[in-house]
This record gives sequence, C-alpha cells and structure tokens, in this order.
Amino acid sequence: MVGRDGERARLSAFVTATEGQALVLRGETGTGKSALLDLVAGLSTRAGHEVIRSAGVEAESGLPFAGLHQMLHALLPWTDRLDAVHRTVFGTAFGQGDGRPPSVMALGIAVLDLLGHASAARPLLLVLDDAQWLDASSTEVIGFVGRRLTGSSVRLVVGLRCEVASGWDTSALPELSVPALSDTAARELLELRHPQMTAPVRRLVLDQARGNPLALLELPAHLHHADTDEHGSAELRLHDASLPVPLRLQQVYGALIRTLGNRVRGELLRGALDGVAATSAPAPGAGRRYHMRDAEEAVTSGLLVVDPLSGDFVFRHPLVRSSVVQTATPNERRAAHTVLADVHRDNVERRATHLAASAVDPDEAVAAALEAAAESATRRGGAVAAVAWLTRAAELSETPQERSRRLGSAAYVAGHSGRFDQAQRLLRSAQAPRAGESPASVVTSAYVALFEDGDVRQTHRQVSAAIESLRDRGVGQSNEVLTRLVDLLLAISQYAGAPARWAETRTLLCTLGELASSRSLVYQDAWGDVVRHGAGVRERVEREFADLANLEPWDVTRLAVAAYHVDTLGQYRPHLQRSAEHEIETGFVRNGMTTQHLIMLDQIAVGEWDEAERTGKLCLALTLSHGYQLLAQQTRAYLGLLAALRGQVEHARELQATVDTWARPRGIGFLTQITDTIGTTTALAEGDYEAAYLHAIGITPPGTFHPYAHQAPRTLLDLVEAALHTGRTQQAHQHAQAAHHAGLPHISPRLALTTYGALAMTTPDPTQADHYYHQAQTHPHAHHFPYELARIHLAHGIRQRHTHGPKTARPSLTLAAQTFQRLGAATWAERAQAELRVSGLVTRATTQLTELTWQERRIADLAASGLTNKEIGERMHLSPRTVSSHLYRVFPKLGITSRAALRDALARLEGEQDD
Repeated sequence: MVGRDGERARLSAFVTATEGQALVLRGETGTGKSALLDLVAGLSTRAGHEVIRSAGVEAESGLPFAGLHQMLHALLPWTDRLDAVHRTVFGTAFGQGDGRPPSVMALGIAVLDLLGHASAARPLLLVLDDAQWLDASSTEVIGFVGRRLTGSSVRLVVGLRCEVASGWDTSALPELSVPALSDTAARELLELRHPQMTAPVRRLVLDQARGNPLALLELPAHLHHADTDEHGSAELRLHDASLPVPLRLQQVYGALIRTLGNRVRGELLRGALDGVAATSAPAPGAGRRYHMRDAEEAVTSGLLVVDPLSGDFVFRHPLVRSSVVQTATPNERRAAHTVLADVHRDNVERRATHLAASAVDPDEAVAAALEAAAESATRRGGAVAAVAWLTRAAELSETPQERSRRLGSAAYVAGHSGRFDQAQRLLRSAQAPRAGESPASVVTSAYVALFEDGDVRQTHRQVSAAIESLRDRGVGQSNEVLTRLVDLLLAISQYAGAPARWAETRTLLCTLGELASSRSLVYQDAWGDVVRHGAGVRERVEREFADLANLEPWDVTRLAVAAYHVDTLGQYRPHLQRSAEHEIETGFVRNGMTTQHLIMLDQIAVGEWDEAERTGKLCLALTLSHGYQLLAQQTRAYLGLLAALRGQVEHARELQATVDTWARPRGIGFLTQITDTIGTTTALAEGDYEAAYLHAIGITPPGTFHPYAHQAPRTLLDLVEAALHTGRTQQAHQHAQAAHHAGLPHISPRLALTTYGALAMTTPDPTQADHYYHQAQTHPHAHHFPYELARIHLAHGIRQRHTHGPKTARPSLTLAAQTFQRLGAATWAERAQAELRVSGLVTRATTQLTELTWQERRIADLAASGLTNKEIGERMHLSPRTVSSHLYRVFPKLGITSRAALRDALARLEGEQDD
C-alpha cells in the first residue's frame, strides 16, 4: 500500500485499542477506502478478532433496515440468547413479527445486547463499506450503536463516499479522511504497477487521475489503445477531462460493457439492479439476491470476479455496477425490474420496489402492492420509504379517486414526519382540476393548518364538512380516511376548548353511530370534559393499551394524551420513554414531539422538575425547528407553568404573555386556560391570594366546573386555597362540595387527592376535616403527586397547630417543607419553614432526618414497610439498581447496616424531630 502511512498507523491503533470504538473512513470514490478496510480487517484477524463484513447497496437504500439486517445476518443465531423483548424488537424490524415499530433507541440497545453476546468469546470487528447507500433507518441505528461502543470489545469501521450526502454526515462518529495520493505517492504507485509505461503516457495518466488510486490503476490499460503521434503523445479519447474522476472511470467501464453480448449485459443489469456484490447475506424477509449465470465473458473483460466463498459472480467495484445501470436503456431497465419483481414475489417491499420501477402506465395491481409496502414500512418505522411508495402508488392509480386517496395518505405520513412543505406539495397534487377538496386531502390540509398556524376555526368547519360528506356517501365502518378525520376533529375541538365547538363535534359523532371507532370515543370523552364524561375513561384507556402491538404510532400518543387527562400517564411512561427517540429518528416527528411533551407533563406531575425542564427545552427546540407552532406554544405554556410552580415569577409571566398573545386571538382556549393557570400559580407562589382568586375564577366560577374547561378540575385546589385566604369561605366550601358531587374522586387519582384535600380545608367540623385529610394523605396514589400532597400536608399542619397545638402540627409541616425543598418550590418551602418556626421547631441542618433527600426518605419508608427493591422501583419509576444505590447511602446516614433496622431508625428520628 503506497502513500498511506498515516492512515495505516491510525488503523493499527484502532485495532489495538483497549476497548471498542467506531471510525468512519471518508473519501472520494476510488481513493482506496476499500483497501484500507481490507487492511483493518486483516490486522484484526491476526489480532484474534472475528471480522464481519457488509456493504451498502444503492438498490436497497429505500428498504427500511435492509442494511442493518445485512450487517447482523451472521450474528442472528445469537438472538436466541436475548430476552423476549429484544427478540421481538429484531423480529419486528426485520419483518418477522407484528409488534410496534421499534425505536432507534430500542433497536440500538437490542443490537448492543446482541453484539455483547457475540463478542463475549473474542473481540468483534464490524466492517461496513459503501455506507452512503445504507437505508436511513439502518444508518440511524448503526450510528446510535457506534456512539456507544466504548467499554465493549466491539469495533465498527465504516467506508463512506464524501461526494454523496447521507445520514452519516450528522452521526457524530470519529472520522479518518482518505484524500487523493500526493504527487510523489501517485508516481510511486504508477511505477510499481505499470513499470513499462512511457513517460508521455505516464504524465497524461498522472494529470487525469489526480492522485485517485483507482484511476491510476485503471486508466493505463485504456490509454495504451489510444493513438499516439510521432512524438509519442497519447490522446485520451474515452473520457471528458472536465468530468470528475469517478465519472471518467464510469465511461471507461461503460465502453467495456458495450462490448458484451446482449444476454450477458442483461445478466449484469439484473444483478446490478438487485444489489449484487454487497454480500451474500439476504435482505429482510428475502432469499439471496439475483444469481447471475453464464457471465464468464464479463470476468474476462475485468468487470466481474468470482466470489471465492460462494462461487457467485460479483462486480469487481461498485463503479462497475453503477456503470452497468447507466449504460442500459430505460426499456432494458424496466424489463430487468420485471424479472426481479418475480424473483422477490414473496417479499412485499422488494417486490413492490421492482414493480414500481417496471411500470409505465397506470396499474392498480402495482399501486396496491406499493400501498401494502408502505404499510409494512410504517409498521417497521420507515416513514421516508412509506411516503415515497404511497406517492408512486398514486402515480400508478387507475382512477382519480384512488390517486387522490393515496396522495392524501402520503401527505398524512409526511405531515406526521414533520415535512410540512412536502405534505403541502402532495396535497396540491391530489386536487383534481375544478374538483372540490377530497376528504383524504382535507385530513392533511387541516392538519397542517392546525399545527402550523393554530387555525381551530376554519379547520373545524372544513373537517366537519368532510366527515358529513363521507357519512352521507355511506362509507364502511373501517374507513381509514373517516377515522383520521374524526380524530383530527377531536384534536381541533380539544385545542379550541369552546363548549359550542365541542357540542357540534359530539352531535356530529353521534350521527356516525358505529362508524366512530372505540378509540375515537375514548379521545372524545378524555380530551373534552372529564368532569361530565370522564367516568370509566381510565378503564377504557387500559383496554385500548392492551392491544399495543396493533396500534399505529399516532394512536399510542393519542391514548397517552387521554391517560394524561385522567392522571394515569405515569403507568404508560416507561413505554413512552422507550419510544421517545423512536418517533423522531425513524421519521414520525409529530408523534415524537407529543411523546416528549407527555414525558415532560408526567415529570412535572411526579416532581421531577429539573428533568421536566430539560425535556421541555428539547421539545421546544424540536417543535420550532420543524415549524409546529401550535406545539411550540403549548410547550412554552407548560414551561411557564413549571416556572410558576418553582416561584420563578418573572420567567413564568414572560412565557405566559408570549403564549397568551399568540393563542387568544386565534381562539385556542386550551392554551389560554393554561396561561390563566400560570397566573393563578404565580400569584399563589407570591402569596397574592386576591390575584390568584381572580385568575382562578377566570377558568371556572366557584361552585361549578365550566364545561369543556380542561383546567377547571386541575385548578380545584388553587381556587379553594385562594378563596380561603381572601375570606371567601362559602365559595371555597361550595367549590369543594361541587367537586365531590361531580364524582371527581372516581375519575382520576389526582382529582381524588385534591378533592379530599379541598373538602378537608373547607369543612368546619374538625372530626370530618381530619377524616378527609386522612383520605387524601393515605390515598394509594398520593405519592405520585408530591406537589399537591405537600400543599395538603401544609394546610393540615396549619389547621393542626390551631386545633391541637404546635407539637401535633410539626410532622405534617416537616413533610411539606421537605417536599417543597426537594421539588425546588422555593416560595412554598419558605412558607412551610415559617409555619414550622411558628410551631416552635427550630430546624437544624445537622439533624439526620433532614440529611436524607426526599427521594432517599421515600425509599427508606417503603423499604421499612417491607417492599423489595423491585417493588419500590415500580412505584417510583426507578430501576432496582438505583433503589439499591439510594439505600446504600441511607444506611450510614442513619447509623445502621441492614434493612431490618430501618423501621426503628426512622421512628427514632421522628421522635428526635418532635422533641
């Protein structure tokens, strides 16, 4: 190897490194990346590593996870050692199961687990050439894996053409540039390989090759056939000197291809279009690639070689394969694709790809095959491929109606992928001249108008009219377009937050009868008015989630939104966390944004406020970068509410004003209710109870819950406390009673906690008040809502101080102070500390009890009650290992060495605190 001393040294260090890592070799076609990959493979083999090689194939760049399957094909027997979850992930990704599309994170972790098992006996090197042709899904997963190889015995080295844009450009993996050879090295290589070359020809080759090793090796053989004059000068006739080196080489190969017979050229073309020469591993769900036969003539010409392992004909270089396709006529390519479609008749995606390329005229059978391929890609997480196949299916549709429907579906997927511009272009294409907007097109046009600009007025009329049109036409019960329209209308109604709008929506859905799906009816009752329609929603959400494997990505997020409205989001959060990166990195950006947003809301609810702020900021950046203005404002609103909870009043009011200025003119009641809640919460944090009361009654008047005001039940405790502190005792009691009579405790655990707390605060009878405080504080889900629980502890402590004396009040006040401190609710913590001082307790920073963090104290209490680490982790959304780590820190703080001593130690500390 000439002129590559620096690259060889870097690769040698790469192989001998003490732990796994990844490296990308990037250079122009023909600069010798493959030779360097051969070098690193040889070094690794001699070092005792197992080497697995694969290569990207342009013909498979549209097939989701084709490249990943190829790379892992030799390792798939190791999947038997994986757990059931990871086996399911692989089965779904590779088209062998019916589960949900795996996320990049889930599939990446499964791949890391697989590699860990495979490399347990000896180190493993994965060599990936021509990675620029890898499909986008595989690129994302392999990039995820490559960034996490540190500490393992697995290495990944990737060869990549620099002139082709790909997902590797943003993979953040270490790179080694492979430039053209220096003039000195180029001369040395030429003299080694062509020592008999005349000086004039050598000068011409050096000038034309420009240091490209492949050109240095290939061009001389063809220059010898050119004419020379009496001075020995040669004229380069086969190439245009102004072209880049790779294109000039394609012309060289093209000239050789044209000398072959028609039959052999046909074999080469079918092989090239099916990706021959990448590897002998099959693509997902398919057999081997096309098997070229009787092609010895191409071997003699130097275009093919024989694979020493399989005995198959393979292309000598990827440029040969590209040249074969470039030199074929359109009719020859279509004929080859027809043959290949039959070869892959048992694989829905590969067959559809070849059928689409072979078709010229509209063909409903081919269009249907492409639509089936798009559905398969959607299930496996390939949004880009799904849009492309649906668009091609529309082009091949035989009727305007089917063309419009398929373009509408393509636009729908594009919209969920955050490609608003593409969705709009597809919609414009879907409109027939002098024809009204089709129902399928309405889905996306209204979707874009809603999320891009917050249009709830026009979109509600537009979608309602489309639903009526389909209903009057007598569509079937499983009509996909109708279901999409209904779900979109419910989302529009939710954001509008107007009783009149919701009344129109519910009336329209009633006329549909059984045409409305069970999930749509869940969304209707959860997203609208849980006070009046929330009974039984929790159970209905659970039933729908039980069929998780068959849910579309967007239905999972919609059901999670329903779970939020009935305060059971926490039980689905592990699934959302597993899916957080998936929806974004596999293309469904809209669902990814909502997933992140829901995680933030649950983090706020359970008191993980630092994490919630980080999640919210990531979500805001994502929504802004993709033009989802509605979701961006919604994220700002909840970030403002979080700031208000923490007493960051200036930041809260800044976000409140930003959101309110955008949302109120558009009539987006969902957001203006949150801005009113920010005002209430900020005023409570400051102790301005009059302002808090005025903000609260702007959401709902005391003694009732305004219809379809989603913040009305959520601000129950706020209105009651503000009323009590401003002397409006009767209004406070009426509101608490209204919550009780409306059955709020049966709708959600949070509403049960706040209803019992509100009743306790407003009931004049001390015995009855203690009963309600006990109901609130001992509710089985109370610890899931620490902020509300701490407020109830604080109110209880204040009441106990007045009715039973200071000493009785201290435990409740201490719990409130510790929780507020742990949450970072500074003003509430100060208020609780002030009440403790009034009760006669001087807080001591050295007291062991206060040395325990809130989380440590909670874990200690649960462990003392006899729960295992696993059971504690399930309650607190922590891993058993994290629980164990917390207990490891708790024991020395308490001066004990075992779990058995926990109960006595905690009781002793409580007694010391009381004293």
